[in-house]
Amino acid sequence: MEILKPDDGIDVQPSRVRENDMTSFKHGGNLKHLMNLSGLSAEEILDFSANINPMGLPEWFRPVVSSTLASVVHYPDPDCADLVKAAVEKYGCSPDQALVGNGSSEILHLLPRALGKKQAIILAPSYVDYATAAEVGGLKLDYVFLKEIDQFLPDLRRLESMLGGDELVFICTPNNPTGLLVDAEHLREIATRNPSTLFVVDEAFGDFVEGMDSLTRDRPPNVIVLLSLTKIYTIPGLRLGLAICEPKIVESIKRIQPTWSVNSIAQAVGSAALRDSHYVEQSRSFVRQQREALENELKSISGLTVYPGKANFLFVRIDRKGLDAIELAGRVLRDGIAIRVCENFQGLDKRFFRVAVRTYEQNNRLCESLRKAMGVAHKPFKKSKPPALMFQGTSSNAGKSVLTAALGRILLQDGYKVAPFKSQNMSLNSFVTRSGGEMGRAQVVQAQACRLEPDVRMNPILLKPNSDTGSQVIVCGKPVGNMDVMEYVRYKPEVFAAAKASYDSLSADFDVMVLEGAGSPGEVNLKHHDIVNMQMAQYAEAPVLIVGDIDRGGVFASFIGTMEVLAEWERSMVAGFVVNRFRGNKDLLNDALNYTLLHTGRPVLGVVPYFHDLGLPEEDSVSFKSGLFDDQRESNDSVEVAIIDLPHISNFTDFDAFRTEPDVRLKIVRNRDDLNQPDAIILPGSKNTIGDLEYLKNRGIDSKLRELADNGTEVVGICGGFQMLGGGISDPHGLESGDKAFEGLRFLDVTTVLAPEKTLTRVSGLHLESNLAVSGYEIHHGQSQCSATRPIVELGRGGVDGAGSSDGRIWGTYLHGIFDADEFRRWFIDKLRKRRGLKPIGKVCSVYDLEPALDRLAESVRSSLDVKLIYKLVGLR
Repeated sequence: MEILKPDDGIDVQPSRVRENDMTSFKHGGNLKHLMNLSGLSAEEILDFSANINPMGLPEWFRPVVSSTLASVVHYPDPDCADLVKAAVEKYGCSPDQALVGNGSSEILHLLPRALGKKQAIILAPSYVDYATAAEVGGLKLDYVFLKEIDQFLPDLRRLESMLGGDELVFICTPNNPTGLLVDAEHLREIATRNPSTLFVVDEAFGDFVEGMDSLTRDRPPNVIVLLSLTKIYTIPGLRLGLAICEPKIVESIKRIQPTWSVNSIAQAVGSAALRDSHYVEQSRSFVRQQREALENELKSISGLTVYPGKANFLFVRIDRKGLDAIELAGRVLRDGIAIRVCENFQGLDKRFFRVAVRTYEQNNRLCESLRKAMGVAHKPFKKSKPPALMFQGTSSNAGKSVLTAALGRILLQDGYKVAPFKSQNMSLNSFVTRSGGEMGRAQVVQAQACRLEPDVRMNPILLKPNSDTGSQVIVCGKPVGNMDVMEYVRYKPEVFAAAKASYDSLSADFDVMVLEGAGSPGEVNLKHHDIVNMQMAQYAEAPVLIVGDIDRGGVFASFIGTMEVLAEWERSMVAGFVVNRFRGNKDLLNDALNYTLLHTGRPVLGVVPYFHDLGLPEEDSVSFKSGLFDDQRESNDSVEVAIIDLPHISNFTDFDAFRTEPDVRLKIVRNRDDLNQPDAIILPGSKNTIGDLEYLKNRGIDSKLRELADNGTEVVGICGGFQMLGGGISDPHGLESGDKAFEGLRFLDVTTVLAPEKTLTRVSGLHLESNLAVSGYEIHHGQSQCSATRPIVELGRGGVDGAGSSDGRIWGTYLHGIFDADEFRRWFIDKLRKRRGLKPIGKVCSVYDLEPALDRLAESVRSSLDVKLIYKLVGLR
């Protein structure tokens, strides 16, 4: 490792922190003192001085606290009965052998007063409060100092040689600060040979050690085991500890312990904690992995000696002339890193410090700060992934997709190379890329906002529902099969790996990423196998903004409720909220905004107005089926186009462009009685063509279509709708049914066979009747044979598409997006106008171009969001 001098460009200036500032810490984790010393906020300090579980609070913590709050109007149970019962279940002791305290520190300080001993022996260096408790209790102190030359290994033989009987011996295992274990079996033997000596064995960090031989098992009667719930369950602010010892010792301590020492919330949390073995097992495994990685990194820093501990912290000696741990601590504190100087541990000096084991990214930050502080060659800490932000919602259709597009355009306008990403989309509204991959239409619009060619990596998983309980699963643009819910849940680990690989590949090419979630992160029935909300945000290292739709009501309750059901690690990902679709004076929301901040600790970063006629395609069929596509305009100079709302409608944006036309009224039809005398009827695409064909027949819509067609109404079928217009559909492979054949509507002499291979292709060509260019994409399983019909489109690649009647009033095509072509759409509308007796307009009236709509959207959202703060959250500027 290269050692650099100060003039080599490494900042190794003195810390300007006085020595007594860093040595005035009696314990680690004094956040207020660290804030005063550094001038940093609590959020800006990464605290390695306190040895707390890096996994954070268990998921059950907040629900337990919330459900217990009402009980604080009563005094807590003075006997802690349920907590004692949980301790009995976990440690195999009797109820009268378990003592509960307001932290194990309370029990530690009561012991010298309760036990009547005159002398205390401490295996040192060790936890400084052993000496404090003994001194306050009037005991004479003696130490067995562990030798640096022996790596501070516990020396039980020397300890036993000092025993004269009637002492109180304090032993910490794994030891704080060295992290080394005491030989539990040897200690049992010593205790058995010395029955008049009381041994206080502090196992505060024992839960972090895999396979630890705890003294709670086969405990000699003169051994008192202290247990802390503070460290393993991440509750140092709640205070809760236990002692397992003989009943007479329990009674002696209880006589001097304050009544109601342990509050109701702490008791409830403790009971849940002791019954949760899974969280402890997860924590042990995680801490071991992170500790081993951190130990290797620290060892690679020249000038540091790392002692091999077994707990959730590491003990380190600095061997650099002219630099001690006090000065080092001051230097890293300038980077927002707090370490524990160990000078006040008996038997140690200014060379020693201790660091907690935290997460991989946090441990890397520590090591880079140490390298910089010691003048060792280093690279500045850099996130492993590019800056990113994620929009999640309180529900589906809250506006996540639109805001993702808006922020993408804003970032693009500000000079950033930006891309959208949604790991999993459930939608029947899909699109085919130039490379022949299928992806969600919403991510296509977002790509357009970023002025990018759509790429399946932007939406690596697409679910296209084909029944109430199943979907076709498309991964990286290609179908992998149909799955029911449970099949897909089992498949999720594999498909999530594909999503993460897509994200890494895509994000490597961009300055910043804007991610979109799905549904709500608060859906507790789905969270344990989530791959699209918080799990994806965590992987992308993306702060989350939660979007709520105020137009549907209850938005602030939804914000607060969502936060309440999130695990602590998920809550930590949430940076704030966005109120969407607001109508009115924003000042009227001030009280509600403050209320939300009070209850969640997170601000509302924007109030976005309700957009009328935004002009962007919808993500799924929610808006379509809610009737928002219905055009209520009445005009004598317009034509009516009716869209049949199929149960499994797909690619409903095929007729989006009609909404921009001044002389077209769109009508959404669900029943035969809704069909009056439209000028044209469109049968849209379907993800379950056979099922939707049966739907038309069961509702009597098929006969109504025939009646209207006979009276001159134009009938158009797109993709699945085209297949329905034919004479029959067979399903020999059981894709949508059993091995059956189904009679079609018999408008066209076309037969279709559903095939396992899916056609996915972008196409362009010439509409034969109008002689106008059209383009779009094909997404279908069926292969159709046409006879006695005329083709609709001559394809540029060769061949033809579609089929129509001889008079041109009934026709179908596989071409999604055919009506997006402005000139062809106007020709089609003018043809309808002529039949109605209206004068054709003869020129394009509406350009179906998303660019102006995207710019308008970006302008409005920019003025509504705190973009400057959002950029800071992401790490830009």
